[in-house]
Amino acid sequence: METWATAWQDALYGDDGFYRSPTGPAGHFTTATHGPTGRVLAEALLRLATENGLTHVVDVGAGRGELLTHLYAAQRASGGGSPTVALTGVDVVARPDGLPDDVRWLHSPGGAALPDGLNGLTDALVVAHEWLDVVPCTIAEVDDDGSLRERLVDPTTGTEAWGDPVRGDELTWAEKHWPTTQAETRVEIGLARDLAWLDLLSRIDNGLALAIDYGHTAAMRPPLGSLTAYRDGHQVAPVPDGSSDITAHVAMDSLEHDDVVDQRTALRRLGIQTRTPPVTLARTDPAAYLSALEQASAATALTAEGGFGDFLWAFSRRG
Repeated sequence: METWATAWQDALYGDDGFYRSPTGPAGHFTTATHGPTGRVLAEALLRLATENGLTHVVDVGAGRGELLTHLYAAQRASGGGSPTVALTGVDVVARPDGLPDDVRWLHSPGGAALPDGLNGLTDALVVAHEWLDVVPCTIAEVDDDGSLRERLVDPTTGTEAWGDPVRGDELTWAEKHWPTTQAETRVEIGLARDLAWLDLLSRIDNGLALAIDYGHTAAMRPPLGSLTAYRDGHQVAPVPDGSSDITAHVAMDSLEHDDVVDQRTALRRLGIQTRTPPVTLARTDPAAYLSALEQASAATALTAEGGFGDFLWAFSRRG
């Protein structure tokens, strides 16, 4: 038996970890950075950067460069030439094939660890899109005596067993952010995520950091936790054997932040509209009509209740 944090780290970022596989996450599930939704999200993020006078966008947990590719294309479309906002991707894999030459790429150790080359960022919008939910954290549960104890796991089967009582800084975190004494309630102790986020913030001299993730706040903690897995387009039982993505929602309000809002609120602030184009446009300019219809459909998906719209955005201004 291993701690969940240890098994989880190896399952995702070990030598044969899930995120190092040739297909990558996109071979198993779709995120908001893929396809038409990715294009609309990229346009919104560029607007956020422009409104704040930022000239560099960093994508932490960049996958195979999907969002970066959309950011690059959006700049080309709006400016008609070479991008004026510098782009940098950070992930555990080597630079993806087909990524535009202008885009910088940094190889990351994985999990909470960030590359040494990511530092001294100025005038930067640093986006962590679905990064923190795959930073492994301690999984704990309240036993029959009301004590919060760590859960251990067999990496090959997912079978759990009781570990030691939670102590020290992790217990302090749980008592502050996720207090519970009811037997069988679970606590996903977010201290490791908080520290990873602080490490990222320390690398920004001035700019804006933005975490976008599946998340919750104190008023809506999941009593049974949110630990789960995805493989081949389906949600499956979390078994940390490297065959699936292991994820747990983020306690977004425990992160260092200036503001936390849901994604639909954030995107509406940035001018993303879900209204469909007038049908008359289909007769006068069919291509423009189809493009506007796709844009509206993607915006609707990004702001939908029960879907991407429920993502939380945590902002932290630096410098």
